[in-house]
Amino acid sequence: MNTPRNGARDRLVLFDFDGTLVDSQRSIVDAFAAACREHDLGDVDPRAIRRFIGLPLAVAIAECVPERHRERAAALAESYKQAHRSLAAGSADHDPLFPGASAALHVLSGAGALLGIATGKGRRGLTATLEKHGLSRHFVVLRTADDGPGKPDPFMAISALDATGVHKDDAIMVGDTAFDMQMARNAGIAAIGVGWGYHGEDDLMAAGAESVVPTFDTLLATLRRRGFPA
Repeated sequence: MNTPRNGARDRLVLFDFDGTLVDSQRSIVDAFAAACREHDLGDVDPRAIRRFIGLPLAVAIAECVPERHRERAAALAESYKQAHRSLAAGSADHDPLFPGASAALHVLSGAGALLGIATGKGRRGLTATLEKHGLSRHFVVLRTADDGPGKPDPFMAISALDATGVHKDDAIMVGDTAFDMQMARNAGIAAIGVGWGYHGEDDLMAAGAESVVPTFDTLLATLRRRGFPA
């Protein structure tokens, strides 16, 4: 196992991305609506779309469209990706960071915590958004929908632990959906929910969150109390 220069055990803070670090709901909803229009599927309730943000794209699409159209999930997923890329290219404020996100990441990485991302987003989109916001340098491990099974399967969390050499007792997941909490529970690591994302506090707690924080400052304080460098 790796150890930092001060000899203390490494600690890994694994973040979800959409709904936790970036407010991507508008771009996701708009891209999904564009894909549905392309395939003549009509309108989908934005609340349903937000409910399944965080799942693998094909799974989320299958959950959002009527059952009779679910065999078209793969084609819809490709249309969604194209629409999302077009929206990103045409909007300067595409996927903005939540207030306090950049500062919190700077504090954590500066204090010596290892940071990672486990997201249902594809690697191409994740990398582009991290670079756009100047955040790439903070993260030592990235796990995306392109790497293996999606949430709530524990693959991404376990893979991040393996890549960093961190024991599960020294890791924590931070996310905004029940899928994040379930992945963490399935991987045997602790989880903190955030109150500014796409699932409510009751859902997060029922899925295994040990607490739900209202701000990034509160998140940092919670991590410090648990012994994480912050």
